[in-house]
Amino acid sequence: MKALILILILSACGAQPAPEFFNATRVDVMKNARQYTVFYTEKRVEVIRLGYAKKSEREDIRADMEALIPQVTNCKTRENSIVGDSGEIRASITCPHA
Repeated sequence: MKALILILILSACGAQPAPEFFNATRVDVMKNARQYTVFYTEKRVEVIRLGYAKKSEREDIRADMEALIPQVTNCKTRENSIVGDSGEIRASITCPHA
């Protein structure tokens, strides 16, 4: 019974957005054999890496996360607005008006 409860708890884990992204668009993507979840609104974006990463991989992962922002949102990242690490980053974005 305890094992079943643990499995249920772990299966509920996953990319959960910060409160400011509760009503955001969610996109799950793969880049360089890693899975990411991107939450975005008209003005803000959050990228979450899923899974473990070695310390030596984190710099490349951060670069991949930053590259995902314009690819997924079709928006530009505002200069100097990216905060976070290789596990989760947030940024302000500027999107073209339709």
